[in-house]
Amino acid sequence: MRDSEDADLLRRSVGDEAAFHQLMDRHGPRLYGLAVRLVGNAADAEDVLQETFAAVFRTGRQFRGQASVATWLTRILVIQAAVARRARKRWRKEADPELAMAPEAENAGQVTAKRIDVQVALGQLSEEHRQVLVLREFAKLSYEEIASVLGVPRGTVESRLHRARGEMRTKLAVYLTE
Repeated sequence: MRDSEDADLLRRSVGDEAAFHQLMDRHGPRLYGLAVRLVGNAADAEDVLQETFAAVFRTGRQFRGQASVATWLTRILVIQAAVARRARKRWRKEADPELAMAPEAENAGQVTAKRIDVQVALGQLSEEHRQVLVLREFAKLSYEEIASVLGVPRGTVESRLHRARGEMRTKLAVYLTE
């Protein structure tokens, strides 16, 4: 039922500002949480979310219903996050090569050291591994949904997830021995 409601809401949102805001209210918080984990900080996540909904506004009529609206929105968000990370990486390398190596830890006083370390470790993963790990562990998507979002076969999702978890275990080994 929710999928059909979302699809109807998406179709109406192209010309109906109230429907568009309802779509944003319904999916925004979940997408924002994913964006933070994908790009590493709140400011960039807000930009990614804004770009995601701008893309939805421009392309909402192209939704074909082959996946759920939530999956379609997540796919757009993943693409926008990848664009933002590449742009930030280029900017950081041009601005200061040493700064490009510094891990992100905004608002460190408000979060625990473990959360910071997890976010830093996520930021050190390849884009492919970070995407699949965030979509599985934080968004709780199934392998099939992740495959649909990323446009790859299920086996690719499984192998990337296996490698990503292994890398995270290595990076966070100090917490696993406690």
